[in-house]
Amino acid sequence: MTRLPQTILPTVSSQFIDDWLDALRALCSDAQMASLMKRSGLLADQTQPNGRVTLDQIVCLYQLAAVETGDEMMGLWRRPIRPRALQHLLTSVKEATSLPSALYRFSTFWNLLLDDFQFDLAETDRALTLTLLPQGDPPIQPFGHMLILKLAHGLMSWLAGYEVPVAGVCFAFGRPAFDEDYAIIFPAPLQFGTPATAISFDPHLLGPVEARTASDLDRFLQNAPRDWIFTRSHEHTQSLRVRTFLSQNPWDRATLSHAACAMHMTPRTLIRRLEDNGTSFQAIKDGLRRDIAIRDLQAGRKSIEAIALDVGFSSAANFHRAFQRWTGSTPRSYRRQ
Repeated sequence: MTRLPQTILPTVSSQFIDDWLDALRALCSDAQMASLMKRSGLLADQTQPNGRVTLDQIVCLYQLAAVETGDEMMGLWRRPIRPRALQHLLTSVKEATSLPSALYRFSTFWNLLLDDFQFDLAETDRALTLTLLPQGDPPIQPFGHMLILKLAHGLMSWLAGYEVPVAGVCFAFGRPAFDEDYAIIFPAPLQFGTPATAISFDPHLLGPVEARTASDLDRFLQNAPRDWIFTRSHEHTQSLRVRTFLSQNPWDRATLSHAACAMHMTPRTLIRRLEDNGTSFQAIKDGLRRDIAIRDLQAGRKSIEAIALDVGFSSAANFHRAFQRWTGSTPRSYRRQ
């Protein structure tokens, strides 16, 4: 097998976007919702408990729904976020002279638009923390909380010209069964069930801002949310480092011992650190195989037999059983969608 040099972006559980889809349904007719789902490639198998959702599908649904609903946050907040709000936000933050001041501009902008929550920005010598404080007792939309924190992180990274390190993220909702998906989104230690949703940065690790032009702003808007919703940092957790190693090596080297050696530790130490991340070497390996297979099935250029070999299976039958276990769907039915 010839492995592609780039890292294969992970998929997330279909449950990760359930509350987003519920919010959209409240804004759309049944026919409009069905059209949005179809055009973004979200069909029956991906909405099952074991279904998977790709970055392309999330980006496509976001770009369609933000325009067609007239709400750039698509029903995730009590007050609709009218068209061009994101453009005005970028115009404001790109004039910031430092990353903390950009985060302050971000918070004041959203505090003009949100009714159910308000941002508080606190800075000490040890932490710069942006906290989303409820106003009264509003319902919590987990996808909305994730999206707005990730937008803050994405904008800071856009201004800095690199992925800004995150010290920690906490969410004011309970730990979901698919909590590993949040590690794909945020390069940071994660907490759930905290009094408020917040994201923190180490002020000593925040560098200067880069000057951004009007064309940079237009490019950010055209790509949204592709450039900022999935992290490209592969150093913040052992699991993403292992995934990167596996994506860059042939399957005959895709072993625990080879990965541990590449990461300058013993296999026992790697096992322990992966357990601390709530995962295992085999789970990471299977996740990468699944995501490569989903990408190639959607592209439609390879046979199922070729995909099976590409992801390290000795037979199509073994791949068929594994793919159905991973996604709840057979490779053939997934491709037919």
